[in-house]
Amino acid sequence: MTFAPVGIRCPDHANLGAVKPTPARTVQSVRRRTRALAAPATMVLIALNAFVYLITAAQGGGINLPGGTLFYDWALQGLAVSNGDWWRLVTAMFLHGSMLHLLFNMLALYWLGTIIEQALGAPRFLLVYFVSGLAGSAGALWFSSAIAVTVGASGAIFGLIGALLILEYLSTGSLMGQAMVLIVVNLALTFAVPGISIGGHVGGLAGGIIATYALMRYRMPSQRVLGFAIAAGVGVASVALAYIRVRGYVV
Repeated sequence: MTFAPVGIRCPDHANLGAVKPTPARTVQSVRRRTRALAAPATMVLIALNAFVYLITAAQGGGINLPGGTLFYDWALQGLAVSNGDWWRLVTAMFLHGSMLHLLFNMLALYWLGTIIEQALGAPRFLLVYFVSGLAGSAGALWFSSAIAVTVGASGAIFGLIGALLILEYLSTGSLMGQAMVLIVVNLALTFAVPGISIGGHVGGLAGGIIATYALMRYRMPSQRVLGFAIAAGVGVASVALAYIRVRGYVV
């Protein structure tokens, strides 16, 4: 995909007006495009989310009523985290409350993930995804009670929207593109629809923006370690914020 002032464009439309390709150039272009469209990390994440949902549906009350041991051991809850269940900051990202919840999140992950993974590469994409998920979990803890249960990949997905904002800005010099429209619309829905984790969405968005900017700002070979360190630091800071939030809970 190509980031342009008019939005994200496919390679064919991004190159309109260019020199007509020769057969050799066409073959090379197809090969590059085939490699570019491959987003294995995104596909694996979607498969893992679907697989975990099937387990929780089987253990719970059916296909639209997940539950059971895995669900309750993995769901994000402040009291459980304060009792030492820190893995919930990550595992909650793979749980969903209904089939519709899963469907919407996986469609968003597919669309955003394939774009971001092509732009960043699988390692940096996964770093942004999980850092955003941790930031979303921390935000959810801060904006909910000690006994509230939060599940879903929405925090990580909002982080991908934040990543899209940075990539679009660096390519076009403008923040007022498709990514900003997505952010405004989705934040409006977040605050308007009851039952949505406001902290999870806002935290994930902030985490994705900071992590992606660090990775893109320090992307030269001599700077990559610094970029990765700053991005990973967002995840560490998120865990620290989660600790500050839950340390006073009485178990």
